[in-house]
Formats: sequence, structure tokens, C-alpha cells
Amino acid sequence: MSTEQAATVTEAAEDWGSRAHVHTLAMFALTAILLYLCYRMAVPFLSPLSWALALTIVLLPFHRLLETLVRHHALAALLSVLAAAITLVAPVAVVSSNIVSQLASGAQTVQQRVESGEWRRAVEPYPQLMPAVIWVDRQFDVEGSVAAASTKLVEFAGNFVTSSLKQAVQLVLTFYLLFYFLRDRVAALKSISYLSPLSRAQMDHLYKRLGDSLHATIFGTFTVAIVQGSLGGLMFWWLGLPAPLLWGVVMGLMSLIPVLGTFVVWVPAALFLLATGEGGKAAILVAWGALVVSSIDNILYPMLVGNRIHLHPILVFLAVIGGLVIFGAAGLILGPLILTATSVLLEIWRHPNQEIAVTPNVPDTISPDAPGNGEAVVR
Repeated sequence: MSTEQAATVTEAAEDWGSRAHVHTLAMFALTAILLYLCYRMAVPFLSPLSWALALTIVLLPFHRLLETLVRHHALAALLSVLAAAITLVAPVAVVSSNIVSQLASGAQTVQQRVESGEWRRAVEPYPQLMPAVIWVDRQFDVEGSVAAASTKLVEFAGNFVTSSLKQAVQLVLTFYLLFYFLRDRVAALKSISYLSPLSRAQMDHLYKRLGDSLHATIFGTFTVAIVQGSLGGLMFWWLGLPAPLLWGVVMGLMSLIPVLGTFVVWVPAALFLLATGEGGKAAILVAWGALVVSSIDNILYPMLVGNRIHLHPILVFLAVIGGLVIFGAAGLILGPLILTATSVLLEIWRHPNQEIAVTPNVPDTISPDAPGNGEAVVR
């Protein structure tokens, strides 16, 4: 080893113990600890934060229009929050009260039909099925099981009412955060851009992909869920099944879970109709559920989402399910966002010196320091 190489190695060794290096490591460790503590403090508020972020994206076109009319950021944000509260809270309150009442009445209706023996009489014209009916009744105690399930449903309705206070607090927090998300979004995006080690083009690309992911999740997934739940609930109402509003909401929720889907509701309902001697209605429900309710997402989802999320369906599925497991309901928003951010950062690591072209004037693109005003805006 030459003298110059030995000197270089010696300087490097001394540099690791230098005051500047130790100071840098200490600052890095302190920052990491404080960021972790901030995350722990934010954990109880992940759900309001996530839904406030989602509502911000949904309300942004209306809010930007309102800002041009009001010319006062705080007042425009307050009016947007009031509009969201009136639009969302009233329907949710009405639907929730109807769900609770229909849950109780539906459970009682099913219990009465089973206890009256109606399901056995429906099978009497088919003697070949009687042995199976007797076996099922002996093995599973149909009447006792239905009675227990009805009791559980009534208890659930009661718990739903008692948990309304907690949900109200969460809702107030969501709208509180929404106000500041709308009012201070420009300063927030500028601060994130200044702190980020990424270039402006890379940040533009990251913001655009995150915006696309949120829109795909909110507008695509939820719109399809609403349509599927509505179609299923309307068919339940037309066929005279108990609690159509309740089961319509349940089908909408089930459609959000790729592994399950709406069939977990309409298949048992069709079997119930068949067991009570209404085979025609059962056939109609099966045809409607299979050909319309369960298939409409194959038509609507590509139209509403298309390729905006830029990720394989398997990855999106894992992000949604994993997000729900880790973060609860907030994972429906956070899971795809985390996956999208990870995907973009991996692209940047793979091509660190390659400039990312961001299409100008793309809807929903978040662009810090927009030309002309020097502010971060969301288009």
C-alpha cells in the first residue's frame, strides 16, 4: 500500500470519529425517534386523517370553484366543509337509522318463518328432499340457530346505536381536519416539496400517481360498490325480501372485498326463497345477482378507473386487504397510497438520473410551485 493510500485510509477512519460525523449521526437518530413518536401519536387519528384526505380530493373541484367566487381561503374552506357535512351526514344518518330498524324487523321476520315451519312445508311437495331436510334440522338445529342469529343481530343493532357517539367524534375530527386540508393545502405541498430530496419533476410524478391512486380508489371502487349495492337492494325490495336497505348496504360493503363480493348475500337469500317454496323468485334473484350485480363491475370499473392506478390488480388487492388488516377502515385509503408511493420511489431508484416526464394540465395532478403564482396547487 502506498503512502498516499495509507493516508487516505487514515483520514477516513479519523473522519468516522469526527465531531461533525457524530453530530450528523446523533441528529439522524434523534430525527428518526421523533418521527416514530409522531407516527405513534397520529395512529389514533389515522381514520379521520385518511377520510379527510379522501374528502379533500373529492371536494377539490368544487372548492377551487368556490375559491374563485369567495376570494377568502378560510371562508371558502368553511363553506366547503359545511357543504360536505350537509351532503354526507344527513343521508348517512337516515340510512343508518333505517338499517338499524330493518335489521331488527328482518331478523324477526326470518325467525317467525322458520319457527312456523314454513321452510319444512315448502319442501313437502318434494319427498325426495325430505331426508336431507330432516338431516339438516337434526345436525344444525335450524330453529335454534336462527333464533340465536336473530338475537345476535338485535344485539348488534343495539351496539351500533351505542357506538354512535364514538362515530360522531370521528366524524367531527374528519371535518375539522378537512377544513385545514382545504385551506392550507398549498403551504403543505410546498413544505413537503422543500423537505423532499427528490427533484421537482420526480415530486410532480409522485403527486400525480398518488392523486390517480386516490381517485381510482374513491371514485372507482366506491362508485362500483354503490351501484352494486343499489341494484342488489332494489331486487331484494322487488322480491319482497326482508330488510332490502340493510342487505343492499351489506352487498355494497362486500363488493369492496375482492375475495368475497355480493354473492355472499344474494346466494343465501336465493336459498332462503327456495326453502320457503318461492322457486321463481329464487331463480330471478340468482339470474339478477350473477348476470347484473356481480358482473356490472367488469363494465364500470374499467370505465371509471382504467389504467390510472398503473399497478397490477394482484398488487392492488394485496394493498387493500393488507391495509385493512393493518390500519382498519383507513387501510382502504392508506393501502393503495403506500403501494403507489413505494412503486414510484422504486422507479426513481431504478433510474435515478432519468428525468420523469409529467403530462401538463392533467386533471388531479398535484404540482408544487405552479408557474405564475409560485404556489403548490392541485389541478
